[in-house]
Amino acid sequence: MNTPLRPADLAREHGISTQAVRNYEQDSFLPPAARTPSGYRVYTEVHAAALRAFLALVAAYGHATAGGIMNAVHDDDVGRALTLVDRGHLRLLRDRETLDAVRQSIGHLTTGPAPEPAVTDWSIGELAHRLGVTAATVRAWERAGILIPHRNPATGYRVFGAADIRDAELTHLLRRGGYPLEHIATVVGQVRTAGGTESLAAALETWQERLTARGLAMLGAAGLLSEYLRERHPRPAR
Repeated sequence: MNTPLRPADLAREHGISTQAVRNYEQDSFLPPAARTPSGYRVYTEVHAAALRAFLALVAAYGHATAGGIMNAVHDDDVGRALTLVDRGHLRLLRDRETLDAVRQSIGHLTTGPAPEPAVTDWSIGELAHRLGVTAATVRAWERAGILIPHRNPATGYRVFGAADIRDAELTHLLRRGGYPLEHIATVVGQVRTAGGTESLAAALETWQERLTARGLAMLGAAGLLSEYLRERHPRPAR
């Protein structure tokens, strides 16, 4: 545990610069290093374990959360560190639930029954009633560029066709999943450009792969963080 290491030794293991190692120490992502009489930093296996944990946490939770976790550990506030870990897992769970909900909706939109043949054009009130929202909500989606209904040339009223209904149903689902209107506009625009939801279905598979990769990264980071905590506070020999 007390084997002296140079900054270059830590940097080489991860393919990063020695300056990055020094920056991580300065930001308290690593514990403070001892100094030689001439001022050179001296690291140990404890620092190596801290760097492994930090970089794994970055891959799993992002730089800001990873830094917060390591700062909490070095403040001897493991409870705060674990709270940040828990929040990351909660976000992942919510993303999984949203993905499942969107996938189910896409399945409904692509394989479910089309709008009733007798109704070729829907008014804003009929669409709002179908979705269980207010007409004001539908107008807000239109202002955001998500829905682009055409107008009845005689009355000037909005008219929603089958593609508009599909886009509105997808919007309603994504809003329930917590997505902002700006993001939904991009997704619906991609569906509209492709002429259907097949492109979004393919994107969902990529989303699933990313969530799986993040979950696995969290597992790996948890193991390295636990290892660092043991290195930092070893149990006394019996």
